[in-house]
Amino acid sequence: MPSTTSSNTKRIAKNTIFLYIRSLVVMAVGIYTSRVVLQALGVEDYGIYNVIGGFVAMFSILSASLVNASQRFISFEMGKENPQMNRIFCGTMSIHLLLAIVVFIVLETFGLWFLNTQLNIDSERMQAANWVFQCSVLTFCINLISVPFNACIIAHERMNVFAYISIFEAFAKLGIVYLLCISFFDKLILYAMLMLLIALSLRVIYGLYCKKKFDECRFYFVIDKPVFKDMFQFIGWNFIGSTVGILITQGISILMNIFFGVVLNAARGLAEQMNGAINTFVTNFMTALNPQITKSYAAKDYEYMNALMCRGAKYSSILYWFITLIFFVEAEEIMQIWLVEVPPYATIFLRLTILCSIFQSLSHTLYIGMLATGDIKIYQIVMGIIYFVAFVLCYVFFKLGFGPEFGYISTIIAYSVAVLARLKLLSWMIPEFSSRNFITQVIIKTFIVIVLSTTLTFVIKNFLSISNIYFEVFVMLIVSMTIVAIASYSLALTKDERCVLNSYVKNIVKNRK
Repeated sequence: MPSTTSSNTKRIAKNTIFLYIRSLVVMAVGIYTSRVVLQALGVEDYGIYNVIGGFVAMFSILSASLVNASQRFISFEMGKENPQMNRIFCGTMSIHLLLAIVVFIVLETFGLWFLNTQLNIDSERMQAANWVFQCSVLTFCINLISVPFNACIIAHERMNVFAYISIFEAFAKLGIVYLLCISFFDKLILYAMLMLLIALSLRVIYGLYCKKKFDECRFYFVIDKPVFKDMFQFIGWNFIGSTVGILITQGISILMNIFFGVVLNAARGLAEQMNGAINTFVTNFMTALNPQITKSYAAKDYEYMNALMCRGAKYSSILYWFITLIFFVEAEEIMQIWLVEVPPYATIFLRLTILCSIFQSLSHTLYIGMLATGDIKIYQIVMGIIYFVAFVLCYVFFKLGFGPEFGYISTIIAYSVAVLARLKLLSWMIPEFSSRNFITQVIIKTFIVIVLSTTLTFVIKNFLSISNIYFEVFVMLIVSMTIVAIASYSLALTKDERCVLNSYVKNIVKNRK
């Protein structure tokens, strides 16, 4: 058993390194391209693209349910003694094809009506908005069909493939930026069409790789009743929870559009994009960890599963804050450096988005653990109620005249309640899981690090009072990372974890000599 655990740990570490290399490239290119895209499109067109993309993404409740189901069932099957991988893959792919057709029909009927009658978009840009909508619909359907291939890559833990393909995607988007700058065509329409072309290219690349490397990825359309029944039962409950959950993301974006207009959508889009680029570091760690959580549950190795969930939540949250604290403290300065024209509320939206992500990083391993059980009925009902109440609360805030930042405040309330609800539900579903241990060893220690490091960094920032904005950001980057690292090592890590880290550092130093 120890050798197996050691092998799994090394695999997680190796996959995380591949994904971090990918993140560095994707983040650098993403931050640069979003700035140029904002300049090329203008604040209004950028807001239009985000609100339409967000509206289409509302239908990703279905996609999210399918992604979770595909990854769970394929990873779970691999954890069995005698897996039937091709059967699961073909059943999964058949479901995705059928549902892609359904989604296309719904978007081309209800979606078109909503776009042209309900959204707050200038009539002069409505034709371009319809082009964006059509491209977004096709992009969504292509991505939906690609899900089983991506799930196979994750289940086989071939994270280097994601790294290489994502780097290709990043540079392809860099090419889009160049074309936008030199084009005389309508830039909003061109941007949407080129993003569709990238999605199609990625679908072909992932499909060819999986067919070549994995024997189970030989597709034939089949209606496998047992597979369909199990997956649709899982998808059905996941769909209900995700349907309501999407209200506090894209639903709140639409409320902002209705109450405040497209300029606020541009600010929200920029904040989400910057946070998304930063958050890829944590997502990469969790992507490498997810298959091991599901496989350990399938193998009934609950002790290892619990250790992965606790350590994964703590490490991912601390890692996120290690990278993000500079963006929280220096939000105004970074926005001024990054953007030529900073939309109203972009700075406060960035800070609030970061706080939302902290709660999500604490919850992620709990969510994966619950998906691994396959029994998600009560979980999705509870989450659905929490997220629906948050959406209604946001609407009430806006209706009473509160500012747009209260959209994020309602989201933070929902995410914090959701963490506690997940803990209670998981301890009920998996008796071997200790919610008290998670609270003391993960949540409390993480927030001690966050509060302490934030307070000290703000104090040092006010004490230094550096006039040069670039030098200030650089100095505060060093200060913030140092404080988080020291606080995490001293207060968040256990004695055993510190010993493992010390041994790892000594080995690195020894090998370099």
